[in-house]
Amino acid sequence: MDFKELAARRYSVRQFKQAPVEKEKLDLVLEAGRNAPTAANKQPQRILVITEAEGLKKVDDCTPCRFGAPAVLLVCFDKGGSWVRPFDGEHSGWVDASIVTTHMMLQAADIGLGSTWVMYFDAAKIRAAFALPENIIPAALLPLGCPADDAAPADRHNDRQPRDKLVFFERL
Repeated sequence: MDFKELAARRYSVRQFKQAPVEKEKLDLVLEAGRNAPTAANKQPQRILVITEAEGLKKVDDCTPCRFGAPAVLLVCFDKGGSWVRPFDGEHSGWVDASIVTTHMMLQAADIGLGSTWVMYFDAAKIRAAFALPENIIPAALLPLGCPADDAAPADRHNDRQPRDKLVFFERL
């Protein structure tokens, strides 16, 4: 399928089969994250792959949004390794982690895996549960796995604002 179709068909999967994610597929998803563009190519992303029962239980203690996925990618960034905009001191870590997460989500969809972007988690609990150093900032959880047979997009999945409400052109 071409990119336009992939982008339109991909949806947030909230029901997963309990089959483990095959190593080859996981490697493809992680490689997509590694190849994602980051500001000044600093590559501050740090991704913790969580597949063992103990780690998944820790995730469950920090969010109700694992949805039974057999794998979760905890996408973080190294705050000290992010590019910093010189005009106002803003660092690019949040944006970089978002780009990385998006690349991994789209790669997952392309190879038949489901995922959902989760930002609804207790960051302090995540930090403690996985002993993250202070400079490593948790940005997103990406539950990952084979969609359950009855998985379907949310009712509002195809609700899109009209383009003219979202896009504005400069007037010269």
